[in-house]
Amino acid sequence: MRLGLNVGYSGAKVSIDIKLIKEADRLGFHSVWSAEAYGSDAVTPLAWIAGQTEHIHVASGIMQMPARTPAMTAMTASTLDQLSGGRFLLGLGVSGPQVVEGWHGVPYGKPLVRTREYVEIVRQIWAREQPLEHQGEHYSIPYRGPGASGLGKPLKSILHGRRIPIYIAAIGPKSVEQTAEIADGWLPIFYSPYRHIYKPALEAGFARAGGGKSLATFDVAPSVTVIVGDDVAACLDFIKPFLALYIGGMGARGKNFYNELACRYGFEQEARTIQDLYLSGKKAEAAAAVPSELADEISLVGPAERIRDRLAAWRESGITTMICSLRQPEALRILAEAN
Repeated sequence: MRLGLNVGYSGAKVSIDIKLIKEADRLGFHSVWSAEAYGSDAVTPLAWIAGQTEHIHVASGIMQMPARTPAMTAMTASTLDQLSGGRFLLGLGVSGPQVVEGWHGVPYGKPLVRTREYVEIVRQIWAREQPLEHQGEHYSIPYRGPGASGLGKPLKSILHGRRIPIYIAAIGPKSVEQTAEIADGWLPIFYSPYRHIYKPALEAGFARAGGGKSLATFDVAPSVTVIVGDDVAACLDFIKPFLALYIGGMGARGKNFYNELACRYGFEQEARTIQDLYLSGKKAEAAAAVPSELADEISLVGPAERIRDRLAAWRESGITTMICSLRQPEALRILAEAN
C-alpha cells in the first residue's frame, strides 16, 4: 500500500507546511495531494511544492471540472507534469451544485455525462492523434452554439504531453461504477474499510471497461485523517466537526452526497439528526451527534500501536494508496515504518 499526504485547501490564508512535505518525500511517500473548494486553488500549491521536492508525485485531489474547460485542464496538467519531471497526477471531481452554480456560475448539469465527456476530451488532447473535435451534451468543440463567431477551428496541442493518470472523486454507486470504467484511479471520501458497499459498483465498472481491468490495475486512493494521541475519544473529537460539516452542511437538504453516504453506511437516523442540527445553525450539537463508530472507521487515530494495528484493515480492504491527512511529523514516521 502506497502512502500519500493530503494538504487539502486553505483557510483564510494560504499556509503549506513544506517541512512536513519534504519529510514525506524523504520517507518515501508516493504523493502529495492538494484540493480546492471556493478559496485557494488546487494547482498553484502543487507547482510550489514540486519546485521544492525531488521524488514525491504532486496530485490534485481535486480540480473542479466545472471551474475549467477540459482543454484548460489538459494544458495545466501537461505543463505541471513536464515541469515536475513527470510527477503529476490529475484528480478530478464535479463538486456539488451549490459550489458549481453559486461560486462558478455555471449550470450543474448532468454530472455523469459531464465527467465522461471531460475525460474523453482531456485524453484526446493528450493523444494528439488529430485536431480536437467534440460535440456532446456538455461540451461543444469547436463551439457552434448561440453567439458563436463561426471562426472556431479544430486545433492540436502544441505541447506533446503524456497520458497522465486520471483519478475521479466519486461517492454514489453510479458515479463509482463510471469511475471504475473510465479512470485510472478513484478518490473516495469518508472511506470505511469495514463496510464493503462499493464492491458491486467497482466490479460493474471494470466489466464495462473490459480488457481485464480490475483492482490489480486500478488505484483506490481514499483520504484518511491520521491523529496520534493517547486519548482516542479526544482525537475523534477533532474529526467529528469535519464530518458534521459535510454530512450536515455540504449540500442542500435532499441533495447532499455525503449525507447519503452516511445513510448507506447504516447511519440513517444519525445523518438526519446531524443535518437538521447543522442547517439550523447548531454546529456544535451537530458535531456531537456524529457517531464515534463512524468517525473511528474512516480515520486512524490514537496511540501509535493502535494506528499500526488498524492499518491491517485498510490493507486488506483493497486500497492501493492511502492519502493521509495529518499535521504531526511523528505520524508520518509511524506510517512509513508500519508500511
